[in-house]
Formats: sequence, C-alpha cells, structure tokens
Amino acid sequence: MGETIQLTAADGHKLDAYRAAPEGEAKGAIVVIQEIFGVNGHIRDVADGFAADGYLAIAPALFDRFETGVDLGYEADDIAIGREFKAKGNANLDTVMADVTAAYEAVKSAGKVGITGYCWGAVVVWAAACRLNFDAAACYYGAGIIDLVKETPKCQTILHFGRDDASIPMDEVDAISKAHPDLDVHLYDAGHGFNCDRRGSYHEESMKAARLRTMALFAGALR
Repeated sequence: MGETIQLTAADGHKLDAYRAAPEGEAKGAIVVIQEIFGVNGHIRDVADGFAADGYLAIAPALFDRFETGVDLGYEADDIAIGREFKAKGNANLDTVMADVTAAYEAVKSAGKVGITGYCWGAVVVWAAACRLNFDAAACYYGAGIIDLVKETPKCQTILHFGRDDASIPMDEVDAISKAHPDLDVHLYDAGHGFNCDRRGSYHEESMKAARLRTMALFAGALR
C-alpha cells in the first residue's frame, strides 16, 4: 500500500501525491499521471501495480492548483467536472509541468525515471517527454496530443490508442505517426479508457498487451 505525501513545486505551490514504494531496492521510478478524474482509486491501483513490479511510483495531484482532493468516478456528472479541470490544466500547462517536475524530483533518487499517463494525463506525459528530462514515456489514449504534435519527445516514447476511441479519430493518430515516424504507436481493438478496469470501456486483452509493451519500455530504459 502507498501513502499520500506532499510535494512543493519550484514556484512554492504545494500539492499532494500518492507514493507507492516497492519491496527492496527499486529498479527505477515511474511518475503516473492521472486521467481527468484526479488521483482516484484507479490511479492509485496503477501506482501500486508499478510498485509491485519493483518501481518507485508517484502520482501527483495535478488538479490541486485548482481544487484539492479531486477524486472522481466515471458517471456523467464526474466526466463533466473532470472536463472542467482538464480545461484549466490545458490553459496552465507550464504550471502543470512544474508540478510534474516536483514529482520527478521526489523519486529520482531511485534511479532513472519514466512517466506514463492516461487520457488527459497522456497529453501531460507527451509535453513532459518533450520539455523535461524523463528517461522513457508511455502515453495511453491522449486526446490532445495532436495539439502538441510539433513538439518532439527527448526520450524513448510509446503511444497506445484504441481503434474504437470516439474521442481520438484515427486520422489524428495517423498525423502523429507521420510527424514522428520513429515513435512506436500501437493500436488496439478497444475504445477510450481501455486500461481502466472501473470503466465500461475496459478491455482486458488490450490492457494486458499495452502493459507488456509499457513494462518492456521501462525495463529497457530505466535499468
């Protein structure tokens, strides 16, 4: 089980983060970036999963700049609230990067640091891979990466998309691949949110396949 700790960004802003430590020496560290639903039970589960695999994992509460304690479910009202927070995050991406950096600083003592994120979090991961100093990045169904497609990741980066994702047209995925032909872009017969076992769109086969690729990336890049 992990614990909630407090981080301080470079501008003095304080934010919560969920930290999950492995048993024994860490293989490296992984920053886990939330969906629009905050650092909720699913994101904490994801961090715990990385810790179980030997990595020091941390999930910063990136909505703390707007409202503390955001922990949403997946009903229509939750989605509407989450989209409002997402809009605020997109409008303040520089401060989001400052908070991601605070998470990086909190775990870098474990070794090399990877980053992964889901939904809005994947857009944050893309920006972090392009602007910050991570060693590897894995983006899951990032609706909005297309808006940052002119930026180029500085570390090895893989992208996961569902072919049936209504929020990410395949022509956007094709445009990302065309702009960055060296990227590993993987497609799955699934919709948006296929990694989350608490959503109706969860697709176990796709989740497992994407996780194998993500863990292979981290095993190679963080060792």
